[in-house]
Amino acid sequence: MTKLSVNINKIATLRNARGGNAPDLLQVAIHIQKFGAQGITIHPRPDERHIRYQDARDLKPIVYTEFNIEGNPQHNFMDLVLECKPDQVTLVPDAIGAITSSAGWNTIKNRDYLTDVIAEFKRSGIRTSIFVDPKLEMIEAAKKTGTDRIELYTEEFAHQFSLGNKTGIEPYVKAAVFANELELGINAGHDLSLDNIKFFKDNIPNLLEVSIGHALICEALYLGLDNVVNMYLNKLK
Repeated sequence: MTKLSVNINKIATLRNARGGNAPDLLQVAIHIQKFGAQGITIHPRPDERHIRYQDARDLKPIVYTEFNIEGNPQHNFMDLVLECKPDQVTLVPDAIGAITSSAGWNTIKNRDYLTDVIAEFKRSGIRTSIFVDPKLEMIEAAKKTGTDRIELYTEEFAHQFSLGNKTGIEPYVKAAVFANELELGINAGHDLSLDNIKFFKDNIPNLLEVSIGHALICEALYLGLDNVVNMYLNKLK
């Protein structure tokens, strides 16, 4: 079964809109795990507009499933990850001020940089994953950095699927087969939803984990958080 890690950034966005502590991010994380999700993902950004760095520290003792911290390893991000020691760190090449992730790493151009960063995290026993587009040359270069896993950036798949173009899965299948040959673990995320997750999972060999936030939280507004988490779990079997 592919694991479901729920990204709770949008819960933090809602909390921050009023300046208080409603909804309570920590309680939401506790409940998501009780509902059956196998992980919690956060993606702190330098401006802390949703997840705050302190949230990562506060979540550490209550995440008993898998704790995944995403982000660009600049500014104070590396210090935060090394302090919190999550189960996994996912490296994402976000520009400062970016609304959301928009591309995977150029692992060829940034190979030396990523190699150094990954070595630092692995010395602390943290599993590493690199956010990449489904391009074979980028996956091959990712392997050379020493990363444990890649996370396939799935926005284009989701867009093509919404247009009824199921052939949009093909680059991801090829990427997954190649990653398997290189003995890289495979995660995936971005714009995956209840509509497209089963088709994606059924076509990607050895998909270990998906990280889903925006769509899941939006769907939960209509269907309830407990219900939606379990709907994803059923589709990921």
